[in-house]
Amino acid sequence: MAYTVGQVAKAARVTVRTLHHYDEIKLLSPSGRTAAGYRRYDDADLERLQHIRFYRELGFPLEEIAAILDDPTADPAAHLRRQHDLLTGRIGKLQEMVAAIEIAMEARRMEINLTPAERFEVFGGADPDEHAEEARERWGDTEAYRESSRRAAGYSKEDWLRHKAEQDDWNRRIVAALTSGRPADSAAAMALAEEHRQLIVRWFYDCPYEVHTGLADMYLADPRFTAYYETIAPGLAEYLAEAIHANAISRA
Repeated sequence: MAYTVGQVAKAARVTVRTLHHYDEIKLLSPSGRTAAGYRRYDDADLERLQHIRFYRELGFPLEEIAAILDDPTADPAAHLRRQHDLLTGRIGKLQEMVAAIEIAMEARRMEINLTPAERFEVFGGADPDEHAEEARERWGDTEAYRESSRRAAGYSKEDWLRHKAEQDDWNRRIVAALTSGRPADSAAAMALAEEHRQLIVRWFYDCPYEVHTGLADMYLADPRFTAYYETIAPGLAEYLAEAIHANAISRA
């Protein structure tokens, strides 16, 4: 099937000017032209354009993309495997960034005093000031907030690194439970929900079951919390919330 340059631009969400440029630099030349000289693209051209967009999204310069796609030793499956590996790596980095931002928000909310070097080591490049005032307004007059502030103010860099390691380990295991198909009200999922509650108790404040279920509801009601857990694994926010509620009911 043949496609006009306008149809390709609309389907791929690029500009006609971009397609003209790709043609000029021989990165993506249409397989055919009409008698009047208008470009016509076929399915193979669209597949090549999809690869180009993948690599551009990953930050590759056009010259390098051309070299990769024109490599005579590579096949389409190899391109897909490469893109899968690169995207998986990016997802991992983004998950690390989201986790760092979440910890940084918590740290600033509790007025932690670390040197700039220590803050960078623990929290990465995240901006811990972004939601600090909102957190103080929402929870500043609660006992949990005051207890968190008191306890966390005494944490050292090593303490925060240890907390991050525990949180990362819990993340890995809750994702494994989710992806293995275990129901949210299974014994394994409820045990992880209980461990989640105990992490809060151990590091921040007393978290009885009614408070824990309130947190679970917030994970679904507040898009930022939902996005945090969804970045770790799709469906995790709802799965965790259900597990927390099931755990609280089972222990009532």
